[in-house]
Amino acid sequence: MVARPVWGLAVGLAVLCGLGLPAHGQSTAEESRAEIVAARNGLPADAAKVLFGSMTQPAPLAARSIGSYARGCLAGGVAMPVNGPAWQVMRLSRNRNWGHPALIAYLERFAEAARRDGWPGLLIGDMSQPRGGPMLTGHASHQIGLDADIWLLAMPQRELLLQERESISAVSMVRMATREIDTRVWTEAHARLIRRAASDAEVARIFVHPAIKKALCDWKDGGADRARWLGKVRPWYGHNYHFHVRLACPAGIADCKDQDRPPEGDGCGTDLAWWLGPEPWKPSPPSPPKPPMKLADLPETCAQVLATP
Repeated sequence: MVARPVWGLAVGLAVLCGLGLPAHGQSTAEESRAEIVAARNGLPADAAKVLFGSMTQPAPLAARSIGSYARGCLAGGVAMPVNGPAWQVMRLSRNRNWGHPALIAYLERFAEAARRDGWPGLLIGDMSQPRGGPMLTGHASHQIGLDADIWLLAMPQRELLLQERESISAVSMVRMATREIDTRVWTEAHARLIRRAASDAEVARIFVHPAIKKALCDWKDGGADRARWLGKVRPWYGHNYHFHVRLACPAGIADCKDQDRPPEGDGCGTDLAWWLGPEPWKPSPPSPPKPPMKLADLPETCAQVLATP
């Protein structure tokens, strides 16, 4: 594990701008921050995504993932260092580089192992907010500090500037018009990277675009333990620029709710065939928007996490 650096002034200002807060804010009370965030995003001030999205620091409690991946929160969150020997964190203005200590340890371990495999280094995208919970934009999951997005673009061999971390785009591995792997950019190094990520015993799931799952299924060098790691790699919408790593709940946390284990086997059969067919991609019929989740919809302990100074 590397030392936890204190964020510099530039990063702090970037985070404040990302939350829609004034850098020299007139009010620092949590209620005022929530009101500002709600107004900027057109949301009710009691929406859980506003309450958790306005938190800029973790809850100083024992580390605990509370609830489920898409309905929960995080106590005792730890920030992923924005620079490491084999990684850099992207999109710092979002302030989403927080996680349970188990996630931080995994990412550091994975980054260094991938470097030994020949991958230049990880670009790490969204993890969780300082106290987890629903996010103002984007993910439905990433709420309990056990999820992380890893870009499929390799880290450059220099430290990226703050502006570059906001503006550089990842590269799609999929020809979206045909939903087929783009052989101009997809390489065996990408396959080795995902295999390395999935091979860790703490990993419960890895989400990738169905075309990437097919490329992994077709890969001839999956290894003797192919079913063990490849079965964790699940097809899902949208993961053509990055893959999403999800850890299992750390041992001894009663409030943390795991998903069911993936089905047995390598996942290259009928389930993948369905994802490669037309059915998943048919437009959904219009429906009224769901009201935003409220604090009462989360586990009761999340109110304590939110209220802790």
